[in-house]
Amino acid sequence: MTPTATPLRRPRLRLAALALTAALLGAGTPTAYAALTDESRPSTATTSSPKAAEGRPYIETSLLFGTARPNGGPPVTDKEFHAFVDEFVTPRFPDGLTVQDGYGQYRDSHGTIERERSYELILLYPTSEAGPNNPKIEQIRAAYMKRFGQESVARIDDRARVDF
Repeated sequence: MTPTATPLRRPRLRLAALALTAALLGAGTPTAYAALTDESRPSTATTSSPKAAEGRPYIETSLLFGTARPNGGPPVTDKEFHAFVDEFVTPRFPDGLTVQDGYGQYRDSHGTIERERSYELILLYPTSEAGPNNPKIEQIRAAYMKRFGQESVARIDDRARVDF
């Protein structure tokens, strides 16, 4: 798109590109794993009922982390990203998480299409924990943007039925 494109088309195109990236990252990949304590697992009596097979109500939050630096610096390395997960994510979500490698693209604030290696972080938590987890997730996003000079970290929240 040229710099003379209408301002209303850029957000739509960015949203479409983000949705396509999220769909491609999720296609054919396994569902996220989160370890739970024994007290949060259904009892064996509940497990044998047909309703238990449907799972329990959870929120699935996916965060999409780019690795290209807008200032032209070197991309975020695997070592840097995993150190970030250890320092910022694991303390906030010690029960479990999934990280998947990806590749995506988006249009940056200058109109340039950025193609980059990326990571998808998947968190699963009971719907009752959505309120307390929201600030933790926003802290993670803000810390990544600040540490690695990113314009954004995409967040996707969806309701899910989960059984472990």
